[in-house]
Amino acid sequence: MSASPPEDLVKHWESEQERLRQQVVEDDTEDWQRRPDFLGLQRVGGVDLSFIKGDEVNACAQLVVLSYPDLELLYEDSQMVALTAPYIAGFLAFRETPFLLEALQRLKLTRPELMPQVVFVDGNGLFHYREFGLACHLGVLSGIPSVGVAKNLLQVQGVYKNEEHQSQIAVLQTGGESFPLISASGKVLGKALRSCDKSSKPVYVSVGHRISLDTAVRLTHSCCRYRVPEPIRQADVRSREYLRVHFPATQT
Repeated sequence: MSASPPEDLVKHWESEQERLRQQVVEDDTEDWQRRPDFLGLQRVGGVDLSFIKGDEVNACAQLVVLSYPDLELLYEDSQMVALTAPYIAGFLAFRETPFLLEALQRLKLTRPELMPQVVFVDGNGLFHYREFGLACHLGVLSGIPSVGVAKNLLQVQGVYKNEEHQSQIAVLQTGGESFPLISASGKVLGKALRSCDKSSKPVYVSVGHRISLDTAVRLTHSCCRYRVPEPIRQADVRSREYLRVHFPATQT
């Protein structure tokens, strides 16, 4: 948006993020998280929003639930939504979370047996300006363990895409290898993960809610057939396909 965001709105959102940040649990809370090969984990969710080309308001909010460990589709929900909150860097969750929550609530009402035991979010969790990104927001409000997986590095809190960062990426030789993303204060905010052997470009994993970072990284790797974990990849593919079918004139 070209206009400066209203100062009172930014302050309100900052306050809300700080309030909800206090509720984030950065530890493993589920038995399956502690078991070898995540025994007991049967359903993994993925969420994403895809926008009509050239339109910053109308989007397809997508939820998928896949089986684990087979990663086969169990459920999908594609819903056109109109975003009402403005885009302000660092506050993406206030635009997107309400619609992703609605998708989870629809699933709970119609097919509760298919509710995911963990949700992968296309975005960041604790690796964020105020340590409360989209994955944290959705995790806290839904109560479901959540993992943030970003395709691009958010340059924040002293973490930069510089020569040192590139040299660390070069050291990652095989899928599953990672290195920590450390803030200027020394706190580990997430990890850069080589998610599969096929891709040398990492993804950036951070805690959303009710899972530890090490578990989040191992789980992300286990869900990757390609660079992006399958729940997020399927949510992206299916939301884009929905737009291609229903709004063909707007897609390239």
